Amino acid sequence: MNEKQVKLPNEHDKDVLLNIKDLKKYFPITAGFFKKTVGHIRAVDDISLYVKRGETVGLVGESGCGKTTLGKCIVRLQQPTAGALEYRFGEKFSDMLQLSKKEKFAAHRKIQMVFQDPYSSLNPVKNIFTAFDEPMRVHGMKNPEERKEKIAHLLESVNLPADYMYRYPHEFSGGQRQRICIARALCVDPELVVCDEPVSALDVSIQAQVLNLMKDLQDKLNLTYVFIAHDLSVVEYMSDRIAVMYLGKIMEIAKSKSLYYDARHPYTEALLSAIPIPRIEEKKGRIILEGDVPSPANPPKGCRFHTRCRKCIDICTKEEPKFLPTKDDPEHFVACHLAETVDPSELES
Repeated sequence: MNEKQVKLPNEHDKDVLLNIKDLKKYFPITAGFFKKTVGHIRAVDDISLYVKRGETVGLVGESGCGKTTLGKCIVRLQQPTAGALEYRFGEKFSDMLQLSKKEKFAAHRKIQMVFQDPYSSLNPVKNIFTAFDEPMRVHGMKNPEERKEKIAHLLESVNLPADYMYRYPHEFSGGQRQRICIARALCVDPELVVCDEPVSALDVSIQAQVLNLMKDLQDKLNLTYVFIAHDLSVVEYMSDRIAVMYLGKIMEIAKSKSLYYDARHPYTEALLSAIPIPRIEEKKGRIILEGDVPSPANPPKGCRFHTRCRKCIDICTKEEPKFLPTKDDPEHFVACHLAETVDPSELES
């Protein structure tokens, strides 16, 4: 993605905490006895995105679109193939991919992750106290009494009694486990938390409790979230801005209300049409996408969505659309030949 097309923040923008530039993550495809590389799966393919301090940026898309891989790249559980992950340390940005070993260790404390499955996120042979105590000790909190006091405070902050710290994961329900996982992510005082579908494994009755808890913690601790989910109603409730991913690329990004009420990309329109309406008298036209998602190892030429797009025209099959702001909203970006976007020459000037 050309920086002249997207107004990415620079080092003078004090509101930006994370700045992703042209990020790629390719997984090699090997074959034969000698495991020769014969191709690559383009899980994340040239993505640029920024996250402001204190906001929630939602990532949505079908399964396999690359949103979880992008989240793992941000927390460095996956090593990106190319691009930059610029994070604001103090007054300036530093590329996390270029940090020394000591600097990386300090950076890990700033960015934490809450995983999708609360049942596999906690070690079954360690009690909750140990799960919290180890990361705090590793990151410099030497006083055992201070660590114990902080664990008690964290559990109470997620509406669990302090004495639960001596229990084991099998003694908790799914909702309680996920609240423990959220508290554990906060035990090293992070600034940015990547949430990978944190409520998808929970009952609907529990989801609202966890989401409200996350919002309360964000307000109290000034947290910044990257919120990954496939439930569009959940993403609307949580997010300030939403990015729609398809086959490793961002198709559209805008403020939450703008995206939900004025979607410009046909893929976004199809996703939004799948949201159920809780009113019997009101019917909604469902847009059914035909065909399967193409292979990320061999994405189609031109627009990646053209093989399933009901509005596809000839240029869509030949030329990849540029990711540009719309004419009436400079914060609403879309990659579509049919959308009314600004002229690229206006951005280059």
